[in-house]
Amino acid sequence: MLKEIVKKNRSYRRFYENVVIERETLEELVDLARLSPSGGNKQALKFFISCEPEMNAKIFPNTFWAGYLKDWPGPEEGERPSGYIIILEDKEIGMMNPRVDFGIAAQTILLGATEQGLGGCMIGIFKKKELMELLNISEEKYDILLIVAIGKPKEEVVIDEVGPDGDIKYWRDENQVHHVPKRALKDLIIG
Repeated sequence: MLKEIVKKNRSYRRFYENVVIERETLEELVDLARLSPSGGNKQALKFFISCEPEMNAKIFPNTFWAGYLKDWPGPEEGERPSGYIIILEDKEIGMMNPRVDFGIAAQTILLGATEQGLGGCMIGIFKKKELMELLNISEEKYDILLIVAIGKPKEEVVIDEVGPDGDIKYWRDENQVHHVPKRALKDLIIG
């Protein structure tokens, strides 16, 4: 069962924007992250939740999507996420290893979303200063670490094996099916 959820949990970049995600659903996903491990049990992650179309429309221009798809500027209007969970570090608490903690939290959120028939995408490149101002978040107290976009997936994402050329870049075919090359298990285990 877990393997099936992991296989379904892809980075979706096109959504049915008109499918509403309730704040309660996003809070449930954050609660899963809250219950996840944290380095030194510091629990320094905080979360900004958005599911209002007006706020989502302000967040979206501050995000960058799909670096390997050079000719694609990101999801069009109508295909954008219905919700965002922005993961922040509370600097007053501090973290032993922020990258580990927010990675665990983001993956847990996405696995929970997948279980509910939703999907998402971790967005690591964004306009931090503009988002801090937009969300009225204090730079002295918080640092934005990652954005998790959530929605009802509108695209098909398939896993392919990395070819003989070793290219790991994801790509889209003529039917807009998103292909994600993954290395073979035999190529990952070294001992």
